[in-house]
Amino acid sequence: MSTGPLMPKATAVWLVDNTSLSFEQIADFCKLHPLEVKGIADGEVAAGIKGLDPVVAGQLTRDEIEKAEKDRNHPLKLAVSSVRIPEQKRKKGPRYTPLSRRQDRPNAILWLLRNHAELKDAQIMRLVGTTKTTIQQIRDRTHWNAATLSPLDPVTLGLCSQIDLDFEVAKAAKDRPASVESSGQTLLPAEITTAKEPVQQPFASLNAPKEEEERIDAESVFAKLKPLKGRRGEDDDE
Repeated sequence: MSTGPLMPKATAVWLVDNTSLSFEQIADFCKLHPLEVKGIADGEVAAGIKGLDPVVAGQLTRDEIEKAEKDRNHPLKLAVSSVRIPEQKRKKGPRYTPLSRRQDRPNAILWLLRNHAELKDAQIMRLVGTTKTTIQQIRDRTHWNAATLSPLDPVTLGLCSQIDLDFEVAKAAKDRPASVESSGQTLLPAEITTAKEPVQQPFASLNAPKEEEERIDAESVFAKLKPLKGRRGEDDDE
C-alpha cells in the first residue's frame, strides 16, 4: 500500500489553493519538503501543474481535511481504499511506449549505447520498447535518421524509470565476466628468483693474466743475467 498520494505535486497544488492547511501538513502528506510547498504557494515551483483533488481521487476525506485545518499538529492520513487492485505481473517483451514518445526512442537508444555499452539488446528493448533491428541500425549508423540523432537520457524522456535503468545496468554488470588485463609477461619461477647469485671476485679475470705475464718476464730477465754473471766470474779470475 502506498504511503503517499499518487501525484504528490498535483495534490499539493490543490491543497495549497483550496485549504488552509500549513505547509508542514501538506509537505508531510505529499512527502515533499516544506520549502517546496512554500515555492508552490509562491508560484515558483510546479508552475503549470494542474491541481488534483485528493477527495475526488479517494486519497483524503473531507472530514480529515477539516480536522487538520482546526488542529495544526494533526497529520493528514491517507484514506484507505476499500477496493483492492490486484498487482499486475510485468509481461515479458518490449515495453509499451506512448505515441507521443516513440519519436524519442532512437535518441534514447543512442544514449544507452554510448553510456551503457554493457547492456544487451534485450535489455535495451525492455527499457525503451524498441526492436533489435532498430538497435543494430543505430549502432551501425545505418538508421534513416542517423545524421540528426542526439543522445538523450531515456529517464528524462519518460521512456523508462530510473529504477528500471539502474536494475538493468546492475544486472549487466553482474553478468559481465571480469576482464583481466595481461601484458603477456609471466613471473619467473621461485627457484630462480630466490637462488643466490655466485660471488664474483672483482678483477679476477684481470689478475690471472697479469700474474702469468710477470712470471714470464722474470724468467726472461734471469735468463739474460746468467751469461753476464758467468762473464763477470771470468774477469775476476784474471
